Amino acid sequence: MSDDMGSKDKVEAAAEQVADAIAFNGDGLVPAIAQQFDTGEVLMMAWMNRDAVVETLKSGRVCYWSRSRGKLWRKGETSGQTQALKDFRWDCDNDTVLVQVDQTGVACHTGRRNCFFNAVRDGEVSVIADVETDPKDLYD
Repeated sequence: MSDDMGSKDKVEAAAEQVADAIAFNGDGLVPAIAQQFDTGEVLMMAWMNRDAVVETLKSGRVCYWSRSRGKLWRKGETSGQTQALKDFRWDCDNDTVLVQVDQTGVACHTGRRNCFFNAVRDGEVSVIADVETDPKDLYD
């Protein structure tokens, strides 16, 4: 067996082991927080099912479960705003995933860098991040 095949088998085995360890909810999903690996910026939260976890670990490109589409959603497949996996972690209760990523472009479908642009500042609700890319340009 070549080293490439052994490495591929090792990655697949690890992906299955991780998927077995995660405590998916009643809908078969686990919340996944995406964080920029080098700055610590929290980019977004989405859902993963078992297949998304395995696909992410095997491919190195972050994949989620789209509840609205009812299918796997590979981040950037329609917008080009991809997430390359840098590290895959899960919490002590096995019920939340942290994917540290290298985000290309914006992470939010609204065209902002991250999805956490609403805040309370000085007792008022504020939008704290501008749109960087027109969503029409992302999804046309």
